[in-house]
Amino acid sequence: MTVALMWEARAVDGRGEHLLAWAREQRLTPAPLRRETFRAPQDRVLVITWWDATLDADLPELPEPDGELVTRTVHRWRFESVES
Repeated sequence: MTVALMWEARAVDGRGEHLLAWAREQRLTPAPLRRETFRAPQDRVLVITWWDATLDADLPELPEPDGELVTRTVHRWRFESVES
């Protein structure tokens, strides 16, 4: 089964590049099958990782950034693939 973990944060105004750099520096052990990082308006950063695991597996996730870097708690979601 393939599981996708989504991690989304919103930076303090004007700190979007710092949050993006911070997210890109974070290493996960073990490494996911695939990892993509996105940015969006309002200084938002999204990281999606793909894993060969079950939906409830214990998987490494990106941590919470320093409170001075983000405006709110990180949003996290898990999805399972429905494609065959």
